[in-house]
Amino acid sequence: MALVSFTGLDIKLTDADRQMTVAELTKTQDRLLNAVDGLSEDQLNFKSSPESWSVAECVEHLAISENNIGQMLQGALQTPADPSKRDSVKLRDEELMGIITNRDQKIKTSAAFEPSGKFGSHEETLEAFKSKRMEHIEYIKTTEDDLRNHYGQLPFGTIDGLQIVLFMSGHTERHVQQIEEVMENEDFPEE
Repeated sequence: MALVSFTGLDIKLTDADRQMTVAELTKTQDRLLNAVDGLSEDQLNFKSSPESWSVAECVEHLAISENNIGQMLQGALQTPADPSKRDSVKLRDEELMGIITNRDQKIKTSAAFEPSGKFGSHEETLEAFKSKRMEHIEYIKTTEDDLRNHYGQLPFGTIDGLQIVLFMSGHTERHVQQIEEVMENEDFPEE
């Protein structure tokens, strides 16, 4: 009987969690859109070295990631909410955001996240990102899912469902910083 009542406990997002997450998603989307606004083809495709990514490749990586991280969340929601696993989440939201946005340590992405031109033009890629980001924002605004008791795995540990969404936002911030680094290169085209 106790087990039934324990597993039947649904924890809704707090208004503060909901507002904070929507604000993060909106802020990082706006930062990306502002960073790439008005860039020419030469600027979008400039690489500071043969092995580095261009601005356009960073944007494509973000469009791919927005979809794939969203699928990670959907996968986490396929299992029942489990408050007994809450202790496996070791990072607070702020710590998670600090880890993902810190560019001191470069991380090679897996093949599934590599830019490959799959969306077509830069404009189509940006639209794919914006469309998926709007889905995620609307989801957070309206969901009744118990995101704090669903979990995902990252190389550095277990995170909860809301943190999956925050990871998505922090990941965008990380690559906006990368875009800014590309644009700060002394050889970056003036137009």
